[in-house]
Amino acid sequence: MIKRLMHKNTYLILVCILVLMGGLVGCNKSESGGNNSETASGEWKGQTLKVQMIGNFSMESGTDPITGEKVKGIDVLKKEFEKNYPGATVQFIIMPWEGYVEKTQAMLTSGEADVYQMPGIADFAAQGVMEPLQSYIDKDSDFDLDSFIDNQVDGWKALGPDETDLQIFGLPFLGDARFIAYDKLLFDQWGVEYLSDNPTMEEVMEKAQKMTGTNPETGERNYGVYFRGDWSSAFTLVNAAEGQNGNWGEGFAWDEVKFNFNSPEMLKGLNWLLEMKEYAPEGIMSNQGNEKWLTKDNNIAISLNMGPGDLVKQTYAQGLEDRIALSQEFKNDEGKGGLFAGSPIAIAKNSKNKELAWEWMKFATGDFVQKFIYEEQGLMPAVKSAFEWDSVKEVDHLMNPIFKAMSTPLTPRYPWGSSQPRFILQAEIESALTGKRSAQEALDRAQAESTDWVKNR
Repeated sequence: MIKRLMHKNTYLILVCILVLMGGLVGCNKSESGGNNSETASGEWKGQTLKVQMIGNFSMESGTDPITGEKVKGIDVLKKEFEKNYPGATVQFIIMPWEGYVEKTQAMLTSGEADVYQMPGIADFAAQGVMEPLQSYIDKDSDFDLDSFIDNQVDGWKALGPDETDLQIFGLPFLGDARFIAYDKLLFDQWGVEYLSDNPTMEEVMEKAQKMTGTNPETGERNYGVYFRGDWSSAFTLVNAAEGQNGNWGEGFAWDEVKFNFNSPEMLKGLNWLLEMKEYAPEGIMSNQGNEKWLTKDNNIAISLNMGPGDLVKQTYAQGLEDRIALSQEFKNDEGKGGLFAGSPIAIAKNSKNKELAWEWMKFATGDFVQKFIYEEQGLMPAVKSAFEWDSVKEVDHLMNPIFKAMSTPLTPRYPWGSSQPRFILQAEIESALTGKRSAQEALDRAQAESTDWVKNR
C-alpha cells in the first residue's frame, strides 16, 4: 500500500513537472519565432512561393547514375525552408534544359512562378519582367555580397529597360566555368610534358599534334584533342580570340552592341580550330568520338572547353583521380578570359510574394542549399565558404582550378550568350569546319547576320 502511494505521488509529481516544462517550451518557442500557432499565423501564413528550377532535379531521393550512391531530392530544401519560415509553403516547378528560354518566357508572361533560375537574365531584365535587387540588398544587414566567389555577382549584372548602368537582377545560384582538361597517363605514354596551368594556343596545338596517332605503349589509336564542333563552338572560338587580347565585341544594351566576329583574332582562332580538327576524332561535329573520355580506356589527350558537369564525380567513380588534370582556358594579358556560365536566381516583377521570395534568395545562396547542390547534385557552388568544405578539400586538385576559372572570365556574361547571334556564329563555325565555307567567309557572314539581327530585333 505504501509502495502504491509512493508510486502514485511520484506519478503526480512527474505529471506536474511535464506540464510546467510544456509551458516553458511554449514560451521559448514564442520568443524565438518557433513553429507554434501564434507564429504560424504571422507574416508568412498562407503564402505559397513558387520556385522554378532548371535541370535534372528531382523531388524525391534517388540513385546517382554515375556513382551508384543514394542522393537526396529537393524535398529536403522544401522542408528546411518551411521549417525556417513557418506558415509558408514552397512549390517547385522543374523544367529540363531543352527549350528552357521559351518555357521561361511563357511562365513569366502568365505569372506562374515567383523565383526563377535564369541563365538568360540579360534578355529578361531588358524586358522589365525581373525585380531589381539592390534595394533588398541595401536594407538587409544579414546579407553580404562578398560571400560569393569573385566575379560571380558582376557576371550576372544586366540592364533594365530604362537603365544605362548595369544592375543586380539575380544572385549567383549555380556556379560554372570552362577549362581545359587532359589525361596525364597519355602524356606520359607519349613522353610529352604536361600542359602548363595557363597554356597558349600554340602550346595546346603542339602537344595535341604529338599525341595523335598510334600510342607507342599501347598500340591503340590516340587523338590529341577533342572539342565540340557544334553546340559550344562559338564559345571555344571567342576564347581563342581572348587569348590573343581580342574580344567578341563591345556593348551590353542591344542598341549599343557591336560585334567583332570577323576580327583578325577571331579569324586566327577559327583557322586554329580548323587545324586542331585534324588531331580530333571524326565525330566532333555531332558530339561523337569522345565515348572513351573519362574512362580507363580513354584515347583523348586534351579536351577543350570543358565544364565541371559530372567531371569530378566521374573522375573519382572511374578511379581516374591520378590521371585527370585541369588547366585554364586562354587568358588575355590581364589574366581574364573564358566563358562566364552558370545560373543566377531572380524574382519575377509580377510576384505577389516578393518579401518571401527575397528570403528564398538568401536561403538558396546560403551554405545549406549550396552544399546540397554540390554534395547531392554534383553542381558547382557559387560561395567562398565552399573553399573550406571537407567535401571540396577532398578533391581540391580538381576544384581549385575550377574555382579559379569561375573567378577569371570576362564579365558581365556575353549579352548574346543566350540569343540569336550565338547560334548564327555557331552555324557559321560549323560551315567552316565542314568545308562549306572558308574561315573568312564564315566569319564575314556571322558578322553581317548578327549585326542585322540586332538592328531588326
